[in-house]
Amino acid sequence: MADVTLSNLSKSYGDTVALSDVSMTIPDGAFVVLLGPTGAGKTTTLRLVSGLEAPDTGRVAIGGMEATGLTPAQRNVTMVFQQYSLYPHMTVRDNLAFPLRSPILKTPEDEIARRVGAVAEVLRIAHKLDNKATQLSGGEMQRVSIGRALVREPSIHLMDEPLSSLDAKLRADLRIELKRIQAEMGATLLYVTHDQIEAMTMATHVGVLDHGRLVQFGPPREVYESPVSLYVATRLGLPRINALPAGLFPGAPGGAATIGLRPEHIAHGEGQPAEVVRVEHLGDQTRLHLRLAGHEIVTLTEAQTALGPGDTLSIAPRDPLFFDTAGARVG
Repeated sequence: MADVTLSNLSKSYGDTVALSDVSMTIPDGAFVVLLGPTGAGKTTTLRLVSGLEAPDTGRVAIGGMEATGLTPAQRNVTMVFQQYSLYPHMTVRDNLAFPLRSPILKTPEDEIARRVGAVAEVLRIAHKLDNKATQLSGGEMQRVSIGRALVREPSIHLMDEPLSSLDAKLRADLRIELKRIQAEMGATLLYVTHDQIEAMTMATHVGVLDHGRLVQFGPPREVYESPVSLYVATRLGLPRINALPAGLFPGAPGGAATIGLRPEHIAHGEGQPAEVVRVEHLGDQTRLHLRLAGHEIVTLTEAQTALGPGDTLSIAPRDPLFFDTAGARVG
């Protein structure tokens, strides 16, 4: 594994700016997640790191060595895509071994057997090694796809929304597994997603992209608790942050146009009266949908609340975030 440094990377396709002056260091052994909506520049970043695309300006360094002009094979990176991309006529064993048998790597067969066996154990698919790829479930196929990247022991693993095509339960299971695998193997990962739960549960670092610009980079808890803008604040947290007029509650600082309230940062039983519009019982907690002066607000309460639609609940801000008219953080 190795650290990867992006320095002032920019990439345009015609008049469309896909990436603009992005600088970021991915530490050795880190699990870095890039967050942002479609068109934010996430996949373009992966393609520039992998060597599938050349930047218009800027450079990529892997393990302290200049990599900007190198091919993907020379960079020693692997990429896992949303689709499985397995060879259906091959067994799991041969799918895992395939990249090691390339003319470039020329890996000895005894080393191939060692690496395939080790990765199969980590991925918990050792009992499936002699199965054809077509005999696997969706979750097992994605494990093999990830395993085919892991056997290479590359400088960095690049993953482009590898869990997004799976159902909700499989996604939740593989999130846990992928983080376990990364920790066990000490792998360096750059992972692209629009799923904020994946970012919060797996990442050591989160990079938030907005129209090709990296607007914040840091540990997920830091980005969640101290976002630099309203845009960043909306990228992490479920339910989403409540964005309300700053004057709705007293005490807004000068220059504030919007108050941002996380659902868990609303005090109950004090402040201004709000109407309960809807109650969502989720088992371990309950979401309350409130209306205050015409504004919709979501907050959290205990699982066994007696509140119901039409009731009144007094609320007040706790640890609020403030933003100016452009969405930049105030204070």
